[in-house]
Formats: sequence, structure tokens, C-alpha cells
Amino acid sequence: MWALRAAVRPGARLPRVALRAAPPLPGRPVRALAAVGPGGPGHLRGGGGGGRGPRADGWRGRAGEEDEEEPGDAEEEEEEEEDEEDELLRSDPLLPAGTQRVCVVHPDVKWGPGKPPLTRAEWQVAEAEALVHTLDNWSVVETMVVPTRTPDRKLVFGKGTLEHLTERIRGLTGISAVFLNVERVSPSTKKELEAMWGVRVFDRFTVVLHIFRCNARTKEARLQVALAELPLLRSNLKNDVARLDGRGGGSRYIMGSGESFMQVRQRLLKEKEMKIRKALDRLRRKRQLLGRQRRRRDFPVVSVVGYTNCGKTTLIKALTGDAAAQPRDQLFATLDITAHAGSLPSRMTVIYMDTIGFLSQLPHSLIESFSATLEDVVHSDLIVHVRDMSHPESELQKASVLSALRSLHLPATLLDSMLEVHNKADLLPGYSPVGARVLAVSALLGLGLEELKAEVEDAIMKATGRQVLTLCVRLAGPQLSWLHNEATVQHVEVVPEAGVAHVTVIISSSAYGKFRKLFPE
Repeated sequence: MWALRAAVRPGARLPRVALRAAPPLPGRPVRALAAVGPGGPGHLRGGGGGGRGPRADGWRGRAGEEDEEEPGDAEEEEEEEEDEEDELLRSDPLLPAGTQRVCVVHPDVKWGPGKPPLTRAEWQVAEAEALVHTLDNWSVVETMVVPTRTPDRKLVFGKGTLEHLTERIRGLTGISAVFLNVERVSPSTKKELEAMWGVRVFDRFTVVLHIFRCNARTKEARLQVALAELPLLRSNLKNDVARLDGRGGGSRYIMGSGESFMQVRQRLLKEKEMKIRKALDRLRRKRQLLGRQRRRRDFPVVSVVGYTNCGKTTLIKALTGDAAAQPRDQLFATLDITAHAGSLPSRMTVIYMDTIGFLSQLPHSLIESFSATLEDVVHSDLIVHVRDMSHPESELQKASVLSALRSLHLPATLLDSMLEVHNKADLLPGYSPVGARVLAVSALLGLGLEELKAEVEDAIMKATGRQVLTLCVRLAGPQLSWLHNEATVQHVEVVPEAGVAHVTVIISSSAYGKFRKLFPE
């Protein structure tokens, strides 16, 4: 059923006049209007529905009769699910459209528990600038590194520092926004800083979430972004209701429902979250089915992980030659896991999985939302960790990636067997990596790729229990064809007088068991 969409837009008061539903269309179910918020019908879908309503012509059938299920009911239900998913993805823009000239303000904690390890202020500012430049028509016109001892206080900076910073910002000409390089600022803090500085203020969470929203291609990725956005909507809701309370409108009950405005909007957000999780669960089951089909075909899976913009997609394209892999020089260009088939020196086929890039200080709700996508890493046979060795914060990036991988509770054997690939080695003349299971490559120039393929093959052989066997098969039977389909055939030596062939194959234990069962000696 159509559910009411409550408002998440600030500002407008609740209408005092009761609204009447429009007359139902012939042949369609009656749609109930549950409540109306300040944004009017059409903003956030809420409770009141899901079941089938009475027929529009009022006919309900005689007592004891049941409606016969029409043949198209399954398709209709699927269409309703699709419509509901599309509705869940509708939301207001997080950032203003058009050209934006941005001042980046970075709070620099020089000591104490708030100081981030393994980094420096200029590197953090460079990453903040890269985030801004990822947005179309956004540019950084000024950067400020401002010392603070207490970044967790409400206004981030001390009173004197804030006054001086306000003078500097108000003295800038032509800026339209400030990017405050902290993970989150509360709506009340945002409002206060905007009043002081005279321009819009955005935090790291909002900017990263907007980039995620722009780069999400599949429905699953877009739903995950919508799920990650809910904490922001809840935070804004508290601020909106506080403002309504000041006007005397926040705690009133609406339409005799027994619920206050705040309670209605909280309930609708909760219902939206449940619907998103339900839709994600449906998509996850489909993905798991595809994964089971892939595993039945017995292709080894290599998950390629790394910090955002480290060159994962470029490396996969170099290893596979797959034109579908389209690398882009920007942060979070990949939000959807994609699969690409490649061949190893033994002619064994493997599937390379391109995954979402990681980021230091990535908001927790974003990590939680995309954990379902990263579940594919758990089922891989090998992890390849790609690092950009030309980046000054390479060690911090490595720590961020490893921390995220550990949060997935991966098997210890999978983490221990991980290969570390030092990419962009062409930018470091004479560079030589140190340590076991570490290789230097240049994905862009194709340097070191054959050595990497050999190392991947060796690791896959150990991880999957594959073995090299020479089998004697009859030329007249289906064995040779079966081996070509189910194993990696390396060499065939035909003995025509005996009517047999000696076939050298790389084969998994499960495939070898099937072979012996189908073709007993």
C-alpha cells in the first residue's frame, strides 16, 4: 500500500487542515494516507502498508470466498519490490549543485589522545583536497591548518582560535563553502559555524557520503549508501525538532494518532531502515547464489584490496586485459565489487575481484553499510593487497586497510597468505621491496606482472589444494573433453597405437574426485 511519506525537511509547520485522499482510480487498491509531515506527501515513505487493500469498486466477495491468485501475482510482487527499492533510493541532495569554491580547514592536533598516528597535517590536508576535487565543479581556493588541543569540543577550536579563524574566513573573497576536515559535526555545531563564517560548512562524513552516492552504480551499492545516510537523517531530525519546539510545534500530537511529530518521523525512519535492510538481504541472497554457482565451476577467486586510488583497477586490467575494468584517477571510483577473469602462467583461469577502496578515518556507519559487499572477500582463495608506494602516507594507508580487513573476521589462513603488491614502483627509481610475499610492480607500465602472476599461481595452488597430475585417458571416451572443462590442461601426449593420451593437468581435489567417480579405472 502507499504509505505516507513524512517530512525530513526542516522548516515547514504541520498543516492544521485535515487532508483528504484523492478518489481511488478504477481497478486499483485504495491507498491509505497515514499522516502528513511538513514536506507534504512524497518525501519519506512510512508505515501503514505492505498488505493488499480492498478493491476500488468496494467488492469484497461473499463470506467464505477467497480471491483466486492470478497468474501474474509473482511478477506483480516482484514489480512492487522493485518500485519500493526505487522509492527508498529517493533522497534530497547532500551538497549544493553548481560551482563551489571551497576553503579547507584542518584542525591540527599536535599532541594528546586526539593526535592521529603515522601522519602529518600536510598529508591530511592533501587527502581532504583530493576529496573536494573528486566532486564535479568543486575547487579548493584556500587551505588552513589550525592548531587545536580539544578537537572533540562542540566548536572544535578554543574561543580565541575560533575568533581569529572566523576573521580569516570572513576576509576571504569568493568562497562559497568550508570543508571542515573532521569526521562528523553535529547539526547544531554546523548551524553555529555557518552563522559565524557566513558560508555553508561540510564535514568529512557528508562529503564522502556524497561521493559514494555519485559513484554507486548498482542497486545494492545505492541501497548501502542510503543505509549509511540514516544516521545523518536522524541527527538532522533532532535539530529540526528542537527548532520546532522553540516555535511550539515539535511536541504536538498529529491527527489524533497519539504520536508527536518527533515520534512519527522517528518511526518512519526506522521503517525506512527496515525496508532498506530487507531489500539488501534480497540482493545479498542473489549474490550468494551467483557466488555458489561460481564456486561450483571451481574457479579460484583472488580479492584485490587496497587504499582508495592505489591502482587496484589498473592492476586488474593489466593482469586480465579486461576492457570492462575502467580505472579512474579519483577517490572511491569503485563502490561495486566486480569480477574479471584472468589467466595464470599454467593457463589456469582465476577470477580477480575488484573491491571498494579504503580510507583513513572512514565514518563507522559507512564501513558497516558496505560490510555486506566486502563479505565476498571472506570467500576468496587469496587476497592481494595493493599499495601505492609513491604516496607519503603509505604506511598509514596499509594500517587502515589491515584494520578494515581484520574487522571482517577473515580466516587467519587467508590473512597469513596475503600477497602485498607495491604498485607505482616506476615512480621510485631503484626501489626494491623488503620482506616475504612482497612484490614491486608498475600496473601502468606493466612492470613485474609476470612475477606477480607466478606468485599468485603458487599461492592459489597451496590455498586450494590443487595438484599437478598426469592422467592416462582413452581417446575414444569423453575423459579428455571433461578434463578440458573441469581442470587446467597443460600438456597432452597422444599414444595413437594404444588409443590413449597422457594428459598433464592442474586439478582440484574435488574435481579429481568427480573424475574418478565418473571414469573409474
